[in-house]
Amino acid sequence: MKKIIITLFSLILLVNTTLRAETKTAKHPWDNGKLKVSENHRYLQHENGTPFFWLGDTGWLLPERLNRDEAEFYLTECSKRGYNVVQVQTIDKVPSLNYYGQSSMPDGFNFKNINKKDLYGYWDHMDFIIKAAERKGIYIGMDCIWGGLVKDGLLSVKEAEAYGKFLGERYKNSPNIIWFIGGDIRGDVKPEVWEALATSIKSVDKNHLMTYHPRGRTCSSTWFNNASWLDFNMFQSGHRRYGQRKGDGDYTIAENTEEDNWRYAEQALSLATVKPVIDGEPSYEDIPQGLHEANETRWTANDVRRYAYWSVFAGSFGHTYGHNSIMQFYKPGVNASFFPSRYWYDCLQDPGYNQMKYLKTLMLAFPFLERVADQSIIAGQNGERYDRAVATRGTDYLLAYNYTARPMQIDLSKISGAKKNCWWFNPKNGELQFIGEFDGTKITNFQLDIAYNAGNDRVLIAVDSAKDYIKNLQAK
Repeated sequence: MKKIIITLFSLILLVNTTLRAETKTAKHPWDNGKLKVSENHRYLQHENGTPFFWLGDTGWLLPERLNRDEAEFYLTECSKRGYNVVQVQTIDKVPSLNYYGQSSMPDGFNFKNINKKDLYGYWDHMDFIIKAAERKGIYIGMDCIWGGLVKDGLLSVKEAEAYGKFLGERYKNSPNIIWFIGGDIRGDVKPEVWEALATSIKSVDKNHLMTYHPRGRTCSSTWFNNASWLDFNMFQSGHRRYGQRKGDGDYTIAENTEEDNWRYAEQALSLATVKPVIDGEPSYEDIPQGLHEANETRWTANDVRRYAYWSVFAGSFGHTYGHNSIMQFYKPGVNASFFPSRYWYDCLQDPGYNQMKYLKTLMLAFPFLERVADQSIIAGQNGERYDRAVATRGTDYLLAYNYTARPMQIDLSKISGAKKNCWWFNPKNGELQFIGEFDGTKITNFQLDIAYNAGNDRVLIAVDSAKDYIKNLQAK
């Protein structure tokens, strides 16, 4: 107990130090204008044309589990590691209670008198979290209500309309909001409620983008791709390994492809109406495979990197990371789900949580909005499962992700330039290794000088020798 008290005391001291160091002159993403969908309908950008690479963390129970100092500390740590979106469950129950014991709905879905004088209520704490995130340049992905509550009949169409208008009015002027409809649920479960919630928010809030967070192994495009309120698609590749089905039949992908999250991005981007797409919930670091058995093998940093690079290179506009302990803020005195092994603040040092920033740095080093997924870059027979290489390119650069260090044949003619400079990029630490200059008109063999093994992942970078994009990586 003494050790826990010392740890929490140190945490609070760090928060206060960080707050004093913050300045009002810090540049925030929305200084480039509001977020919008790019003209090619594949990415997000700001109004002035600046690309936005979404690097998200799942902080689902942040509003319920953390006090003000803890919330400040967590958001600061996210910012340090390059995260620019934190996804939260706005309410996890009907009603929800926060750290201070305050109810989200003291008068049900009547919010007329929600603001009480001299009372720091549930929504005051939510306001605080959103403002704290704003100071640190972080968007809050507001999942309005978790799907199971709607499935259980705890939100009617009329209540959804009232709740949506309340949320829209309260946060329409906050610069750092992204709306999530749904919440781990199929879109054909109570679709009338989701439509009512989405359209009521949009009726009063014209400033923020909106998506739908679906059930595991499904994508919002299945139900809502043509909905006027859906600005971009989201899929949840989920937490199960190849062949781990548990008897439920609600998948939209073929059997034994459960870990192939690149398939969701390809499917969504192949539709007649193209919208940006992202994996909003892949396998979490340190969570049991399949979730429900404590002794199951746990997902590792290797796995979360694979999910991130596969998805982005297949066309996703960003990625969301998750950690079993962090997403539920497991700490002394709280109930836990899915068998977390350590307290959330200790898990901030875990490798996967700290390696995601290298993906963001890599993608923004090159012209982002022109980028396309192009698996024809991988010449010959591509691998299956963990051996699959996934490639993306612009006009004059290409990137190919290789998870197992197997030999690859790369068609360098897919980008401009008679000569190509090539590097290996290490997703574990962001380090670059120059390979050499190659004939840019040929299919070339590339093989790493490391053992063939899952988790020995690298990105091959090839750039038209007339270009110098790599300086953007070397400067980081």
